[in-house]
Amino acid sequence: MNQVSERAGISRPTLSSLEKGNPAVSLGIVLQVLLVLGLEKDILLLAADDILGRKIQDADLMVKERGPKKNKK
Repeated sequence: MNQVSERAGISRPTLSSLEKGNPAVSLGIVLQVLLVLGLEKDILLLAADDILGRKIQDADLMVKERGPKKNKK
């Protein structure tokens, strides 16, 4: 853990946050760690279509109805 964080130029707590899936960790840091580990091509997997995740996200969407337009006179 020390070696990876040192080579990526980040702190150990930041690396730990990344490992835990903390959404506050920037994409740049994710890429730095992937580069250190030789997994830089896996960055494309982050944008892969997540069918189950999309279904869960869509189930919680609320569609609000817009009010009528006001006439400006």
